[in-house]
Amino acid sequence: MTATPKHTTLLRQFRGAMGWRSRRPRPHFLGIGTQKGGTTSLYQLLKPHPDIFLPNNKEVHYFTKHYAHGEAWYLEQFEAAAPGQLRGEITPYYLFHEAAPSRIQALRPDMRLIALLRDPVERSLSQYFHSRRMRLDDLPLEEALAAETQRLAGSVPVISQPGGSHTGHQEHSYVARSRYDQQLQRYFARFGRNNLLVLRSEDLFECSQTSLKALSDFLGIAPFSPDTVVPNANRGEGESAGVPMQVRDQLALELQPTYEWLERELGLRWPQR
Repeated sequence: MTATPKHTTLLRQFRGAMGWRSRRPRPHFLGIGTQKGGTTSLYQLLKPHPDIFLPNNKEVHYFTKHYAHGEAWYLEQFEAAAPGQLRGEITPYYLFHEAAPSRIQALRPDMRLIALLRDPVERSLSQYFHSRRMRLDDLPLEEALAAETQRLAGSVPVISQPGGSHTGHQEHSYVARSRYDQQLQRYFARFGRNNLLVLRSEDLFECSQTSLKALSDFLGIAPFSPDTVVPNANRGEGESAGVPMQVRDQLALELQPTYEWLERELGLRWPQR
């Protein structure tokens, strides 16, 4: 990856706009989600880039589970960054967590944010089977989907407290996490649309040059080479292939407002929907 004059200029402008000379090693960008949407692949794509510093721990969870640790603890995660590198971290829970946008804004109102969105139905199923593999859910699929509302009841006040955590909110939010329209609007309200890069996960997995260029342009880093291969990391085991079509159709119906909003507002669509 060799920086072109254009991207060197963009990188300098980006750093200047983000308070690059501040002594506080705050991050410049965050990967905010979504779970089972390719954030591990994004991490592995960006980690070796010479213009980027990411902590060795992919999911720092400061703005969600570890907010009570305090800002000094969080900034320690970026102290190893080399001079001139953009600092970032990737925690997919940030997109869904209701308290995260305000906490991020309090630290850095001009934070750059990257959201990878997978087909909502496929993402919901992938999360469920991930929870099953990790022994976080012992309910059959249809029972788990039916129990979701009850499992998430009362979770928002709990997670909104520093250090608060709620198992149902994090582990059993199969349909709720796929309602990207609700989640993105919280971020748009605080950061505007120009500070968010929203990409389809499927395009990144396919090494779409359009997506890779959008990513490098958004961060102002040296472009990725034409032969870049995006790691297909943290894949499932194909369990969702056996899900009955009637279950998929019901999920698609529940998530139809999300599909419609994404196409209308962001021009994102999934052909099979």
